[in-house]
Amino acid sequence: MALGSNTKGYETPNHPFQGERIAEESNLIGRYGLANKEELWRAQSELRGFRREARRLLGDAQGDADEAEREGEAFLDRLRRLGILSETDSIDDVLSLEVTDVLERRLQTVVYREGLANTPKQARQFVSHGHIVVGDSRVTAPSRKVAIAEEELVAFDETSSLADELHPERAEGQE
Repeated sequence: MALGSNTKGYETPNHPFQGERIAEESNLIGRYGLANKEELWRAQSELRGFRREARRLLGDAQGDADEAEREGEAFLDRLRRLGILSETDSIDDVLSLEVTDVLERRLQTVVYREGLANTPKQARQFVSHGHIVVGDSRVTAPSRKVAIAEEELVAFDETSSLADELHPERAEGQE
């Protein structure tokens, strides 16, 4: 089912009450500081779309991976720019991606990994409250995907109270 403009941007699980899946989702929500399962389902749907496009490209090329890569060069470039694929990965590697590969590229996760926050939840709060900039732009969407080129541009807003190195909420050892 293609996601149209007037549908929600994710698909819910087919079997809502599976203990193992629920436990796995709860683990990911805690590990990445997501607000709710809807955010996880959005990432899973995005990943499903990537895989669907890779399968379509491979199918159009009748399984010839080289031809599929030439056809889907823009698609692969986009995934490489976002950091979901490495430079050496091919179209076959898209099929083996995990949802964590998508979650790692969220601004919230990048802020936490860069050491600007003590926890993923705190990183989410810093982003939501407007304390984080990417380049010159203040960003308040924790789910924004951060391209590899933008990663070193993630910092505290200079007008934010958190820009002060002695602020009590700053991560320990942060310059």
